[in-house]
Amino acid sequence: MAIALYEPGLGYYSAGQRRFGPAGDFTTAPLISELFARTLAQQVAQILTALDGGVVLELGAGTGHMAADLLSELERLEHLPERYLILEVSAALRQEQAQTIARTVPKLRSRVEWLDRLPETPLRGVILANEVIDALPVKRFQINSNGVQEQVVTLGEDATLTWALAPADPKLDTAVANIEAELGRRLPPDYVSEWCPRLAPWIASLAGVMEAGAALFVDYGYPRAEYYHPQRHMGTLLCHYRNRVHDDPLVLPGLQDITAFVDFTLAARAGIEAGLEVLGFTTQAHFLIGAGLPHLLEAETARAPEQAVHLTQQAKALLFPGQMGERYKVLALGRGIPTPLSGFSWIDFSNRLSCRYSVTTK
Repeated sequence: MAIALYEPGLGYYSAGQRRFGPAGDFTTAPLISELFARTLAQQVAQILTALDGGVVLELGAGTGHMAADLLSELERLEHLPERYLILEVSAALRQEQAQTIARTVPKLRSRVEWLDRLPETPLRGVILANEVIDALPVKRFQINSNGVQEQVVTLGEDATLTWALAPADPKLDTAVANIEAELGRRLPPDYVSEWCPRLAPWIASLAGVMEAGAALFVDYGYPRAEYYHPQRHMGTLLCHYRNRVHDDPLVLPGLQDITAFVDFTLAARAGIEAGLEVLGFTTQAHFLIGAGLPHLLEAETARAPEQAVHLTQQAKALLFPGQMGERYKVLALGRGIPTPLSGFSWIDFSNRLSCRYSVTTK
């Protein structure tokens, strides 16, 4: 999965093809409506106010539209960050992001800086990751009479990629045992799912560069009890190609996106073990409502009545359960934030992150 997505010059995120929007393979919330980033900016402004200023670090900024809309709204709110940092591994996307920002908010371009790696100096501010965790490579496992086995990729007799089973390595075997212990039940025979070995170290690396602030993760996923539900017996691995979704990651290697849903319990645990606090967990719909999307929508439709229907349709795509509202979740981890975050004021589902594990600060 790592090779198919990130191999220089060959991987999906390294080869330069169009990925986002109607002409690409999938559409993200910032491309559906600027209401998404503008609402997110309300939450960012609250955090920056609590910290008396700071920076914003966006991980994987896509086309740059979210960064541009965020900066525009933060300027309107008079809460611009000292710097807007973008950590982006794709040279092609860096160029597209720079062009988007220069075209839409040219006077704010000087605040934006691209990074090759996480900053060495701890920062105060906000870390944003919209649809980033789902692209971290996962291991796929299967339960059978031999215990836990890993589904690995090999060459078939006709020299095409195919699945094979191999003994699980000790880390994967231990991870599945811990999952079963926390669930209080065994996973049934022939159960197939995923585990993300890079998630905990990745969260820990973010905690290591955060002096004070909050990290907001927006992605599709579940708490652990729902992720490893008996009915979800074929896992969550999905592929996106030309705005079509399928479940075969072995076709079109390097030409299609490969993702897995996020185990938000694992993400929350990683944050806690790295010294962060769970500041909130909820659906995208509840987060956007709590952070102020209805007020933004009302103000925009009053300002431009002719756009009311169009804006309402965009809001529905962000909020409705059958679209992005329920499927996508928002997790906030942080330290040194003295006030509750507005995005979780509507409904906070942090209690759902625990199977038999407390999500309180260490």
